[in-house]
Amino acid sequence: MICSNLNEKPGTCMAGQGSLPPCGPFATPYVVSQGPNPERFTKERALEQGTLYPDLNLPFYLKVNPGRLADTPLNQLRALGFAIQELGLYLDTHPYDSEAFALFQEYVAMEKTARAAYVEQHGPLVQTDAAKDGSYTWGNGPWPWQYCEEEG
Repeated sequence: MICSNLNEKPGTCMAGQGSLPPCGPFATPYVVSQGPNPERFTKERALEQGTLYPDLNLPFYLKVNPGRLADTPLNQLRALGFAIQELGLYLDTHPYDSEAFALFQEYVAMEKTARAAYVEQHGPLVQTDAAKDGSYTWGNGPWPWQYCEEEG
């Protein structure tokens, strides 16, 4: 049951119904929607901005945009993974966008190749990568935080 009079004092609504403060401000929710084939950032820029789509890169109160990310193999993997995730979310609502699907497939193939090269050169990224060469190598270093000079 909703309060019959919104001018009633707060707390006079039935339990579980909440109340509005007198003269309380109202919010207007807005959900951004995208049409087919929206403009896209590069995968590296998407990782820096937090979205693959410039139209969704909306201002946030007191947000400070980060600087440029170092161009390292690990950041390339992060950028590919982020772009794949963003494209997948977009394809959930736009499954017939053939351009986005082709880019999704391209990035998945690039990520698979880049991940294999990274694991070969630097060691496992996740535990499932640690079963290489017939032995469990997860505990072997170096660890990502030991590559500070690479990430700098």
